[in-house]
Amino acid sequence: MFAQAARLSDLKVNAAKPAEKDYILTDGDGLQMRVRANGSKLWNFNYIHPVTKKRVNMGLGTFPEVGLALARKRTVAARELVAQGLDPKEARDADRQALKATVEHTFKNVAIAWFELKKDAVTPAYAEDIWRSLTLHIFPDLEATPISAVTAPTVIKLLRPLETKGSLETVKRLSQRLNEIMTYGVNSGLIHSNPLTGIRSVFKKPKKKNMAALAPDELQELMLAVANASIKRTTRCLIEWQLHTMTRPAEAATTRWADIDLEKNIWIIPPERMKKRRTHIIPLTDQAIALLNAIKPLSGHREYVFPADRNPRTHCNSQTANMALKRMGFEGRLVSHGMRSMASTILNEQGWDPELIEVALAHVDKDEVRSAYNRADYIERRRPMMAWWSQHIQAAAAGNLAISAV
Repeated sequence: MFAQAARLSDLKVNAAKPAEKDYILTDGDGLQMRVRANGSKLWNFNYIHPVTKKRVNMGLGTFPEVGLALARKRTVAARELVAQGLDPKEARDADRQALKATVEHTFKNVAIAWFELKKDAVTPAYAEDIWRSLTLHIFPDLEATPISAVTAPTVIKLLRPLETKGSLETVKRLSQRLNEIMTYGVNSGLIHSNPLTGIRSVFKKPKKKNMAALAPDELQELMLAVANASIKRTTRCLIEWQLHTMTRPAEAATTRWADIDLEKNIWIIPPERMKKRRTHIIPLTDQAIALLNAIKPLSGHREYVFPADRNPRTHCNSQTANMALKRMGFEGRLVSHGMRSMASTILNEQGWDPELIEVALAHVDKDEVRSAYNRADYIERRRPMMAWWSQHIQAAAAGNLAISAV
């Protein structure tokens, strides 16, 4: 039982003056005012913890911001919790954490924290694609939503219009990215479980489409089109470079002079620019080196071999070659990524070692037994194959003045 004391009044509270030491004014029912030596006045609720039975002080605010009437009201609420066997201080802290979670742990804030880790595990171009998709399709609706309030029905409703429009690949990728963000929330202790685990099963699955690629006997048609197209010399060089090196569009577009070693005739692509985050070394053929010599007067003084038109200090877009192929009339027949498929088909048909072809394409061997892309012996074993491929391209371009002709 709390000692019965004369109740405080507004007049007495206002009149309380600081002394040499802190002192306490008691209102009853556990409500106290501590008058500090520095002049500040603090409200406390003094109670016995319902479990530990220890005496506890719980701050109720400062005077005059919290007046006597409000302090009493807060005391009544706290006493009710004690009567229920609950600690009012712990309950208040839990409420504050919940409020903090609502303000700080929004879906977008958690997505930002997840992306900071994710972007280091993928190529810059892919990281950009991830963030763009979230900004375009997810943040407008979920940006300020607490991550704890994100539910499967909410997300499914959000993605349905994309499914209706036929953007099934986008739905698939967004479902995957949303799941990763929610799992990050679980692992960070922000939510207990991921409510989006099974959402992909409620959407139509995208039909697997192979990259559009020309048949082996259509290489000559491609080289003729490239030779006669009204495209910039840089773009022509880029297309031929990608063809000779069998690289992905983003890898070719971001080629840097610093990564070219003309003493050893190799191109070393660092892991951050590779899809599989693994350094990839490509033996350079005479034709590939001829391409570099052809473009050097245009970009040899810059960082990137294939600079962008608008800002030559950066590299050209990974879609530059693709757009050029479309303008040349290859839409639906060939995408720039499909040149890798064409190279693979031709080299396999010619009987080259399938393992060397996979290494040249920088594919990760699924069983991880043969993953020595950059071992010296692999590089030397690939040179004859790459040389044959470049000569095959040159033969297909005969009479069409390919830039890479030597």
